[in-house]
Amino acid sequence: MDMLQISILGVAGTLLAIQFKSGKSEYGIYIGVVISLVIFFSILGRLEIMIDAMREIGTFIRMDRAYIGTLIKMLGITYVAEFASGICKDAGYQTIAVQIEIFGKIAVMALSIPILMTLLNTIKDFLA
Repeated sequence: MDMLQISILGVAGTLLAIQFKSGKSEYGIYIGVVISLVIFFSILGRLEIMIDAMREIGTFIRMDRAYIGTLIKMLGITYVAEFASGICKDAGYQTIAVQIEIFGKIAVMALSIPILMTLLNTIKDFLA
């Protein structure tokens, strides 16, 4: 799906969910979740392009493939955390949404520590 189709799907889903908010609000939440899942799975198809680009970048700079895998994991954590947080916010559970966002940020930080240490060691070796 291209951007125009995704945008139309999102707006149509939102308008449909708004129609159900006054009567059966849970149907509005279900519609929002279904539309979000459709968009999520359409993004997964585009993710392969990004993975191939990261692999190509890794061949140019002779980077360890573990770092590329870590970057992809960070991207996945960020997207899943935002996705889950958005659904919780739409359902009216802002506290849970904030906790998911915090956990996602800490998970990305924990994954980034080895990359940061390698970068600092590379800079130290370059300056020495």
